[in-house]
Amino acid sequence: MPELQKRPAALPLILVGLAAGLLSGLFGIGGGTIIVPALALWLGMPQKLAAGTSVAAILPTAAVGAVSYAVQGNVDWAAALCLAIGIAIGAQVGTYLLARLPVGAIQWAFMVFLLVVIVSLWIVVPQREDQIGISLFSAAMLVLTGLVTGVLSGILGVGGGIIVVPVLMFFFGANDLVAKGSSLVMMIPGSISGTLGNMRRKNIDLRAAAFVGIAACVCVPFSSYLATLLNPFVANALFSLYIAYLLGQMLYKKLRPKRS
Repeated sequence: MPELQKRPAALPLILVGLAAGLLSGLFGIGGGTIIVPALALWLGMPQKLAAGTSVAAILPTAAVGAVSYAVQGNVDWAAALCLAIGIAIGAQVGTYLLARLPVGAIQWAFMVFLLVVIVSLWIVVPQREDQIGISLFSAAMLVLTGLVTGVLSGILGVGGGIIVVPVLMFFFGANDLVAKGSSLVMMIPGSISGTLGNMRRKNIDLRAAAFVGIAACVCVPFSSYLATLLNPFVANALFSLYIAYLLGQMLYKKLRPKRS
């Protein structure tokens, strides 16, 4: 791992994992929107290495979250399978691009990505009664959605739920709980594919990924149950405020004058 200069201590990594697990179960995401900024912005890990490590940490988090939502009956398995096919392919493309794109471009892309997510969370109003209608056309679109998500996941280090959950609600008619559960199932093959690609390119800190991922698993079952109790609009609003805070921190660091 030539990019790694100093390894973060175990306790900060565990705290990052606990926070990621809380929001992972609550919002159906892998936790990359927490993990990547925390590793890069707060723990001093290089941006590319933070993205690769995040993809690996998402695997156990997504697995526990998927089981938690499945037990509650909140997974559309047909939709999840279509998404999984696309993301497994797209993640390989994303990890390939991650190793070749300049760090500055990745940072700006991640910030633009966060801004899009903030807007989408206020536009998409989830309804608990909605269901996904599967046809040949919708299945093909789900695979395409997974493919695009996989590319972005590999580049940005996110699990893809932050993309897929709003898309499933807005374009495919899923209710918010099924969108979250199906998203977490989709992330499992995506994380495996992305992690294998990052390992080949030596762009991963497995120690940090293990601490973050295992710690996240502790919170996921609790937060996935909490998701069923929380008003969907309130959940979206709270999450958007958190992402806005992260975006502000990243912009400040990027734009502040550098000391000589």
